[in-house]
Amino acid sequence: MQKADLAALANAVQQLESSNLATSLSHMIGMPIEKAMAALPGHWSNIVSRMTRIALEKALDTALYSLNEKPLKPKNKIHTLLVGVSGAVGGTFGITALAIELPFSATIMLRSIADIARNFGEDLNELESKMACLTVFALSGGKTTTPSKSSEAADTSYYAVRSFLTKALGDTTNHIAVHGLSKESAPVMIKFVNAVSARFSVPVSEKIAAQSLPIVGAVSGASVNYLFIKHYQKMAKAHFLIRSLERKYGSKIVKKKYKNIIKYNHKQKSNKWNSLEHNNTTA
Repeated sequence: MQKADLAALANAVQQLESSNLATSLSHMIGMPIEKAMAALPGHWSNIVSRMTRIALEKALDTALYSLNEKPLKPKNKIHTLLVGVSGAVGGTFGITALAIELPFSATIMLRSIADIARNFGEDLNELESKMACLTVFALSGGKTTTPSKSSEAADTSYYAVRSFLTKALGDTTNHIAVHGLSKESAPVMIKFVNAVSARFSVPVSEKIAAQSLPIVGAVSGASVNYLFIKHYQKMAKAHFLIRSLERKYGSKIVKKKYKNIIKYNHKQKSNKWNSLEHNNTTA
């Protein structure tokens, strides 16, 4: 692998394995996001999970089916602005606006993700590329703050997430390869959407918890959504960079390099920690 590509891969690994939306939200609202989530009524976790699934289905219905349209240039700045405005509404009306705000935000985010995919050479006429766009919602990055019911869904490794989604993606691909991508295919895609939403519902819960705080309001509500879409744009850039490298070098080589980078990073951190411990002991 060329040095430039290896450096790009190392940066992608850093983004996918270390970027943490919960930490950014905690800094913005001035308290641990877990505390904000604890303030939500207990039944809201089920509501958020259901609304997340519905939001992805609506985004799929209104955005993914028309992603073969080719814009003149990427519009990620416009997408970020629109999602920010949506967040202002969420900040003003709190979790009661979830049913309206979340599907809108998810649709705009999917459009933004598609723009990023195009920039990395994805052919959005291909089903695999369309599904790769939806997969980005499952890439939460870093460790989740709320444990999932599924140990697979809670796994934070990039390739573990892709493996987790492979079966559902395979079933979807096989069916649509025969019947085509249309709204009639939607029932077959439910398993895949559910697999994605199982992971996406965690950061959505964190976002809703932050926006529901009385101290947040409309302005900070927009900031929450700004952090939200910027996080997933970052995940999308890393994801599609890796996919472009896989097309260039082969998936096995890229995956091996990815794991080697993680091992190297862990070794560096371990050595640094041991050195600090040694210095403290001898001081």
